[in-house]
Amino acid sequence: MNKVRIVLGDDHTLVRQGVRKILEDQPEWTVVDEASDGREAVRKTLEAKPDVAIFDIAMPLLNGIEATRQVVRRTPDVRVLILSMHADEAYVVQGLQAGARGYILKDSADADLVDAVTAVASGKSFFSPTVASVMLDDYVRHLAEKGVVDRYQLLSEREREVLQLVVEGHSNKAAAELLCLSPATVETHRSNILQKLDVHNTAELVLFAVRRGVIS
Repeated sequence: MNKVRIVLGDDHTLVRQGVRKILEDQPEWTVVDEASDGREAVRKTLEAKPDVAIFDIAMPLLNGIEATRQVVRRTPDVRVLILSMHADEAYVVQGLQAGARGYILKDSADADLVDAVTAVASGKSFFSPTVASVMLDDYVRHLAEKGVVDRYQLLSEREREVLQLVVEGHSNKAAAELLCLSPATVETHRSNILQKLDVHNTAELVLFAVRRGVIS
């Protein structure tokens, strides 16, 4: 079995050392390189082409959001996990729009970090429970303030099933097998979901799902 290869970017040496120890306590994982600023993190990630890159959101020279955007644009197979002190929705939204697959708080338990890397490495998304809760609260408050329809309620039962599988990182083919449908039918459901929710791509779909509490 191939090891999950990880690049770690954080400007605090003690944080990097602590995170690296947690990661390398997992026998199937290896940290192939480290970086202390955003530009170095991008360069080393592009060179190493790891499975997962973990970026602090507040790195010097280039912040974690911009580092994520550059890496995802140039090497889309690398899955980025944002490490942050901020649970504010604005930061999470920026991370998702940049292409991050997960967002975890620095004060999270060791087990959350392990779960986050496990999820992201397998193509799924992961958000710290606190982050997911904040985004759901903001979503509910927004609906109450604006008096708008909860678009999730517009989806059929099958569309909700497809939505969850898509935002968890399953391909159309994998979702079709799980639901005993054809890939073409799943693609039709996916198109209908985008239209009903008024979103335009998978990143926006994941953002909606986190806000709505579909995934955590």
